[in-house]
Amino acid sequence: MACPRRASATHPASQGTRPPIEVADVFRAHGEDYRQHHGLTPDQLEVMRDIETCRTRVLGGHLDVCQACGFSRPAYNSCRNRHCPKCQAIAAADWIDNRMERILPVPYFHTVFTLPASLRPLCRRNPERLYNLLFQTASQTLIQLGEDPKRLGAQLGFTAVLHTWTRKLDYHVHLHCIVTGGGLSPAGDRWIPIRHKKYLFPVKVMAVLSRGKFLDGLRRLYDRGELTLGPGCAELEEPRHFARFLDRLYRQDWVVYAKQPFGGPEHVYRYLARYTHRVGLSNQRLLTFDERGVTFLTKNDDTATLAPDEFIRRFLQHVLPKGFSKIRHFGLMAPRHAKTRLEIARRLIAVDPPASATRVPPVEPMTWADRVLEWTGVDPRICPRCGGTLRREPLPSVESVPAIPFGADTS
Repeated sequence: MACPRRASATHPASQGTRPPIEVADVFRAHGEDYRQHHGLTPDQLEVMRDIETCRTRVLGGHLDVCQACGFSRPAYNSCRNRHCPKCQAIAAADWIDNRMERILPVPYFHTVFTLPASLRPLCRRNPERLYNLLFQTASQTLIQLGEDPKRLGAQLGFTAVLHTWTRKLDYHVHLHCIVTGGGLSPAGDRWIPIRHKKYLFPVKVMAVLSRGKFLDGLRRLYDRGELTLGPGCAELEEPRHFARFLDRLYRQDWVVYAKQPFGGPEHVYRYLARYTHRVGLSNQRLLTFDERGVTFLTKNDDTATLAPDEFIRRFLQHVLPKGFSKIRHFGLMAPRHAKTRLEIARRLIAVDPPASATRVPPVEPMTWADRVLEWTGVDPRICPRCGGTLRREPLPSVESVPAIPFGADTS
């Protein structure tokens, strides 16, 4: 292992500096050994490779050179992998800019649908099918309750984001949904606000309905032979055991969590971006990487220390199937309604908007340098030595850079 590293008590991002410890450091120090002793999927191998080489000379880049004093520094390219802790901040900011115009000036609610622990072995073996099923059943639950005349009688709009982790990186499959506090009438002639100001729908009703939909979908997958069984769930190959498994799940209380509405529509997508582009662990939560293992912050400023192999295992178990969409929009927020029913709803709401409801104006796209300046107070276009302007120049030719094996320290 390289020299032990420790984070300072001050948050690195607040100083505009690179965190002293990164997930990439653990991968570089222990990744090759881990790959030799554990079977990994092609997706997991790709994530490891991308994180290890992100913003290093392996991926190329350019030189920032000051024409006044001759100062120069390399600026290396990002891997752009959605699982990389270093590549999510700008992706999240760009996503916010692209979504701001779709915000409606109404209250929004945060609802979370969670799968029981007993389903985790099946989810590990069938991630794409069961994650899709969770999206399907949670969205159908919200749409059905919204369209029910006894509850709202309108079409909701919502965005759903899949998460599979806890703050300790344990496997915990759940879906975050940000839902409009009201909906468009079936005829499209009026906006119908929620009846209760403090909650969307009763959580027990949402839990029972989503449980029934999910288990019905699970049974259909099983009957069609579309579930992959094996270690951890091999006994379910026997139909009578699967039937008992479903019975236990039907008798179990499922967890649906609902928060009170946001303070205003201007906070909705900025809040949601904390979920859309978050990976299992940010570099800012890493505290130490030494002979004891990797120590990182968990919930309520508690800490956890894991051996490097266990840390890597927990991180990689949250790698999503390639091409899987973890952010989806439904109802009024669905892409097919963006220029039609969503805009009708906006016009109807604008007739008599709530006092705090003002449409967020379009935001001009920001450059990468503008975002760095906004976040850190440091302009990457200005020479840190003399204040002159930095100009981009090519890096030295590839032939002059020695080859670096996969897994080596590339910083």
